[in-house]
Order: sequence, then C-alpha cells, then structure tokens
Amino acid sequence: VLKKHGIIQSMSRKGNCLDNAVMENFFGLLKSELLYLKDFESMEHFKLELEKYIYYYNHKRIKEKLDGMSPVNYRTHTQKVA
Repeated sequence: VLKKHGIIQSMSRKGNCLDNAVMENFFGLLKSELLYLKDFESMEHFKLELEKYIYYYNHKRIKEKLDGMSPVNYRTHTQKVA
C-alpha cells in the first residue's frame, strides 16, 4: 500500500527507538493538544482541524528550546545569522 502511494517506509535496526523519538513526541502533543480536546463531526472535519493544527505547530507554537520561537521562525532566524 505504501509503495502504491509513493511512500517510503522508514526502517531502522531492530530495537532502535531513537529514529522514532521526534515523531512519537509530535504525535503525543497532537493527541493532547487536538485529538482529546475536540469532538469531530466527520473525517473531513478532522482533516481540516489537523491541517490547522500542523500550521499552528509550525508557525505559531513557541518552543523554549528554540529560544522562544516557532520552528519556522527559528529556521528563518538561524539562516539569516549563518
């Protein structure tokens, strides 16, 4: 199914959880900040809210370890400084 849709599956050595740590963290935040807080009327409603959340996560949500900037602001800032 993945190959049919042009998706390459990420595979690591057996028992190596470090490859998944960033995504596991994101999915945990997604569940606690979106999924558990809203009731979705349909799959289309969920998709719309998910797209809005991903935009918020990348453009608005500040992170302390990124010097109080959003991921997009941090990347833009570090590119200007370098």
